[in-house]
Formats: sequence, C-alpha cells, structure tokens
Amino acid sequence: MPSDVIPCPVTAVTLLEDRAELERAVRLDLAPGAHRVRLGPVTPLAVDRSLRAELDGVEGASVVDARLVRLYTPPPVGAPGEDASALRRRVHELGEAVRRAEADRDRTASRVAILDQLLAELHRDIAEGTGAGEADPERWTADLDRAYQEHTRHTEALRLIGRQLLREGEQLRQAEQALLEAEEQPLVLSAFVDLVIEASAPVAAAGLTLRHLTPCALWRPAYRAELSAGGGSLTLQCDAVAWQRTGEDWTGAAVTLSTARTTLAAEPPALGEDVLLLVDRTPEERRTIEVDLREVEIQTVGPGAEDAAETGFDAAVPGVDDGGEARVLTAPAPVTVPSDGRPHRIRLGAATLPARTGYSAAPELSSLVSQVVSFRNSTGQVLLSGPVDLVRGSGFVGRGELRFTAVDAPAELSFGSEDTFRITRSVEESRDTATLTGRTVIARTVRLAVSRFAPPGAPPLVVAVRERIPVSELSAVDVRLDKERCSPPPDESDAEGVLRYDLTLGPDERRTLTLGYEISAARAVVI
Repeated sequence: MPSDVIPCPVTAVTLLEDRAELERAVRLDLAPGAHRVRLGPVTPLAVDRSLRAELDGVEGASVVDARLVRLYTPPPVGAPGEDASALRRRVHELGEAVRRAEADRDRTASRVAILDQLLAELHRDIAEGTGAGEADPERWTADLDRAYQEHTRHTEALRLIGRQLLREGEQLRQAEQALLEAEEQPLVLSAFVDLVIEASAPVAAAGLTLRHLTPCALWRPAYRAELSAGGGSLTLQCDAVAWQRTGEDWTGAAVTLSTARTTLAAEPPALGEDVLLLVDRTPEERRTIEVDLREVEIQTVGPGAEDAAETGFDAAVPGVDDGGEARVLTAPAPVTVPSDGRPHRIRLGAATLPARTGYSAAPELSSLVSQVVSFRNSTGQVLLSGPVDLVRGSGFVGRGELRFTAVDAPAELSFGSEDTFRITRSVEESRDTATLTGRTVIARTVRLAVSRFAPPGAPPLVVAVRERIPVSELSAVDVRLDKERCSPPPDESDAEGVLRYDLTLGPDERRTLTLGYEISAARAVVI
C-alpha cells in the first residue's frame, strides 16, 4: 500500500438481510486550504452511490467531494516468490508438469497421425505395384515392419502420457482445492476512497466517518435451547450467524443486526385485468356436486392462537421473519468476522425461562411420541424465526425450529421422541347408499393402541394424542362424530376437527382408543 494512503478499517457494521452497511472512522490533522486525501483500502464491492463522508463536529471544514476509485492489479506471472508457501509452490510445480505433459501428448498424437498417413501410403503403394506387375515383397515387408514398430511405440507412449496426464491433473485439482481452503487468494481488484476536504482554519484530530453499503454479507438468527434435568426450566441462548465475503475482515467491529429490507419496493403492485366468464352448466352438472378431500395446513401465530389464518401469516416466509416490523439487535461486545464466506456465531444474550414438559403424539403423521417443552417468551424482546440446537441431559439431541414469538407469547419446542412409547394405528371404512333417498354414508373407525415400555418404578406420564376428522364446507355433506363408537370419548375438540386425548400411562401399561365418525352426503353429491 502506498505511504500516502491513510488506513481506515471497519469500526461498525449494520448487517441487513442481504447486505451490510459499513462504517469507518479515522482522525485527520488539517491545515488551512484544500486537501486531497486517499483512504483505504476498502472492499471493491462497495456501492458507489451509497458512499457518505462526514466530519464529526468540526467547524470551518467540510467534505467537498467523495468518490470510490478502483485499481486492477493482475496476478503475478511465473514462479512463486521466496515467501510463498510450500502448498502454493506445489500447485505451481504440478501446473508446469501438466502443461509439459499436454505438450508431449500433442506432439506424440501428431506423430501417430503422421504414421497413420504413412501406413496408408504404403498400402496404396503395394496395391498399385501389385496391379502393375512390379512386386517387391522384401522392400514392402521391411517398410511395413518399420512403420508398424514406430506406430506401436508412439501409440503406447501416447497411452502412457494420457495416464500420466490424468494422474497429475487429479493431483493438481486436489492441490488447488487445498490451497483455496487454506490460504486467502490475493485480490486483483482494490478500492480506495478519494476525498477533497476544505478547511478555513487549522484542525487537529478531526473525526471523519465513512459509510457505504456492500453486498455479499448477511445474517440469520439462531438459538441454543438447553433443558434442565427436571424439565422445569429452559436456558435459551440467542445468537446470530453472520456470513461475509466482502474481501476485507471485520476486526473488533461493533455489530448491529437489522431486519429492515431496504430494497423492498414501496410502490403498490401494478393492477392487471381479471376477466370473468359465465358458462352455462348442463342439467347433469346442475344435479351433481363433486366433493374432493383437501388437505389444509392450519396456520397459527403461536400455540393456542385462534383464527390465525386470517392474519395472513405464512409459515414459509423467506429471509428473516420479523413479524412485519423492522427489528434491531445489537451485539454486546465487538465482533471479528473474517471474509471467508463461512458462518460465524455472534452471541446476543441468554435467559433461563420457566418451562413445562409434556408428551404429544399425532399417530396419523408419525408413530412416535415427542417430548414437547412449552414456555413463555419472558426475555423482554421478540424471538425471530430460526433454527434451534436442542440440548438436554443426554447432550445434543437434534435441531428444531423456533417460529416468530412476540414478547410474553407462548412457544413450543420439540426435544425429539420418547422411545419408551409405541403407537399403532388402524382404520376401517364401510360405505352404504340408501335405496330410497340415495344418501351415501361412509363410516370410519380409527383404532389406536398406545403402549409404554418403561422399567418398573418409573413415574406415570401424560401423553396428549391428537387425531382428526374431516370438516365439511358444504351443507350437502355432513360429518358427525359417533359418540357411541368412541371409546373413550375425546377430551377436547376444536373447529378444525382435531380431537385430543390425554392419557396417563404407567410402566408396561397399554391403552386402546376407538374413534368413530360418519360422513353423510346427499344424492347429488359425488364423494
């Protein structure tokens, strides 16, 4: 770096969802007059139009012009220098060996092609001499033997060179991959900030702040949940995972994390034409109603929330789910994030929350019984959606997902399956159509066998088993729970057709649940 360039490392970073705003601070001594100052180097990915330069609290001095200047430095040609690593020298040697082998292959292939042409000429000469009555078998034999020997020798040499080229090429690829992972490649493009500053009076240690945006940097929330031995408390550690490949390291920088989407368009969407067509139905279509079974995901903002689908919450929101409001988080200590494109965890805080442990099962989806931990977000800040590393007494048990949770809102985490439980499910169905009314009745019976294989003396556990029945959207189709065939009757039911059984099972205990319901459809309904 030239001696007239003033270093300006990154001092503060605001990480956004898909980019970052970098802040640099430097102190300058200014004499009266105009000054041209070059600061850097900075990342060549800096966005030009976002560059801002400000003198903090300095009277009589101002920044007249600020611009980014990029310089191209081609990579050095030839052998590595004396300070190069052994791995870089190995890559250079293998590259030279591959180039020599490729040259030998091309020369040998040319000779083989010439010998092929010579053999073709000899065969033509023999054919013409035989036709003209000028036979010379001894000369023809000697020429053919010599040509075939040379052709065989060069063909074998070409095969050996090809094998050598494959072997050295594979070694070169492995060495290049190792060099890419072990060493940072020098940048061929560097950038500096040129400033023009005017001062009317001498200024000592003037504070200059540079701000600009840069791509190739992002962050996502992450968590670590550790369940206590008794299951009465949950230690939730909130982290942020940051990636950056801007070309410069962030060393000891103050990091702020934001969910603001600066690139999100604020304009309303363009309106398009919506054409409605009226089509006359046939008499048969008027008499018949076709009914299909449709799977609908019940969307909820949090456990126990009602009518969550009306809020428009989408379980697959891309990026950072912040609940529709920009959130700002601050790292409690300076952070170092190297420019290697790898994930780096930033500790944000931790809290120990009261928790309640239970067991839940949905036999229609899985035969496993999961340990579910319920808690309330009493951390004082919202919990953004992100992955959770789950830890309990036996150690790391897996990775789950924490949905967006507001302050003081309930949340749930699943800590994997409880292997002492076993559930089997069977379904029986019968269909009957009345002769006079033409009404179709489908009767279904669901049987669940819940078993617990635990050592003697183990305390009893309560398992919440959830089963569902269809929900009709048409008055011509009726779904009725047959309580006479339900043994025992469900403890709870909701408008979505989800039934809940709370079972208390001790060691080596088995319970059988029977659920019966009927789907009744009118004659005009095809089901």
